[in-house]
Amino acid sequence: MFKYLKSDLPASIVVFFVALPLCLGIALASGAPLFSGLIAGIVGGIVVGSLSGSQIGVSGPAAGLAAIVLTAITALGGWENFLVAVVLGGVIQILFGVLRLGIIGYYFPSSVIKGMLTGIGIIIILKQIPYFFGIDKNPEGDFAFLQIDGENTFTELLKTLNALISGNFDKGATIIAIVAISILILWSNVLSKKGKFFQLVQGPLVAVVAGILYYLFTQDSNLGLSPERLVSVPVPESFSDIKAQFAFPNFDVITRVDVLITAFTIALVASLETLLCVEATDKLDPQKRVTPTNRELLAQGAGNVVSGLVGGLPITQVIVRSSANIQSGGRTKSSAIIHGFFLLISVFTIPHILNYIPLSVLAAVLFIVGYKLAKPKLFSKMYNMGWKQFIPFVVTVLGIVFIDLLWGIGLGLAVGIVVILIKSYQNSHFLHIEDKSNGKHKIKMTLAEEVTFFNKGAILKELDSLPRETYLELDVRKTRYLDNDIIEILDDFAFKAKERNIDIKLISERGIVENPSSFIEFFQLRPKSA
Repeated sequence: MFKYLKSDLPASIVVFFVALPLCLGIALASGAPLFSGLIAGIVGGIVVGSLSGSQIGVSGPAAGLAAIVLTAITALGGWENFLVAVVLGGVIQILFGVLRLGIIGYYFPSSVIKGMLTGIGIIIILKQIPYFFGIDKNPEGDFAFLQIDGENTFTELLKTLNALISGNFDKGATIIAIVAISILILWSNVLSKKGKFFQLVQGPLVAVVAGILYYLFTQDSNLGLSPERLVSVPVPESFSDIKAQFAFPNFDVITRVDVLITAFTIALVASLETLLCVEATDKLDPQKRVTPTNRELLAQGAGNVVSGLVGGLPITQVIVRSSANIQSGGRTKSSAIIHGFFLLISVFTIPHILNYIPLSVLAAVLFIVGYKLAKPKLFSKMYNMGWKQFIPFVVTVLGIVFIDLLWGIGLGLAVGIVVILIKSYQNSHFLHIEDKSNGKHKIKMTLAEEVTFFNKGAILKELDSLPRETYLELDVRKTRYLDNDIIEILDDFAFKAKERNIDIKLISERGIVENPSSFIEFFQLRPKSA
């Protein structure tokens, strides 16, 4: 696990700086104690990171659960009562994993997952613009269209524009934000190619240090930053203050129906968000690794049990931190675990220093994360793939931007299903397997006439179960419609097959191809529908 520490350690520092304000902001948006967000971040990093099978996913408190938490704390009669629901929610998630319900994660179309990543990228950029100029007082991590302060994403942007025109913005916050984003761009595009030092020391760390120094040296000037423009970590003054930060569940209410309903709601929503994030991070993973989803549910459940027992918010795998981890070069789960230890150590030892970090610098860091998730060329790429991919993609993006994450995913999935039902029918004989072993292990797979994303889980399972040293014949001569999700699975499999010494023989009406280098290129040149 520590083989790639030289990559994982710098990535963990970036994830730490991204996670810190989000943990605090989500706790504030949830109406929960600030420290509960940090507890969830620590448990998500150390406990879930250790148990999870995901190599690049990062877990912690999620913005998608903030509205549920805010309502439930009042409805259940207090924070300690709500913690019981968090613990029970974790137990239910463990049960989901035991029942192997993680397979649900394989049935989200690729177009929806890409729309999810793009939508979140756009939301990150839009939400960080006010912080960049030192204007927005809304807590970090509030990614819903309707904000808790009564504004929405676009009225907040309009306020920012008016403030810029009138000159009524924080000039100090803006100056250091511009410096920070310049450092990030220079580091990423130029300096990282100049030597190992610039690869080991990440640009976000330099930007944060620059932000701290700027605050310290400009406190008494007109360009200084006010405390409300800085990170705000609770500062314990003594050991008794540290103990007081933790809260414990009131198990006297464990049999109440409303507590049980809240627990099931947390388990269901947290599991869905986690499975969606797993799908998304696996697509972003440069090594094309596949996360075992049932194990992920077990890990998340264990994390929520621990978090609830010590006074933390509910936990899910989260795409913002996970994508920051991938973009920063994280290779294994060590980066997620180490970021959890950074949170644990820093909030108890150097909270004063953390409280010198300008929010506008962290906004600059998140700008880069958001841009890499929502690059403009992705829209043209999805458009060129045809309307069956483009429409669910766009609906997902718009749903996330104008409502929230789960609504966007739900709308995109609904549209994706309608598109598939219109263009193809479900064929139960989508996959035929023949064991033609005769001395050498030889498998023949014949794809049916119609293969859609509904078949993704079964095909992925069959491909992953192939033993090493196998000779695979893949016959697509009868296939008239092959969904883009299946093509991506085959393309990823071709990448991994080399490591497992699996030879692939692709048989099509255009001829035979031995060990095709790219299924995507092959099927782009071949009509996928009659």
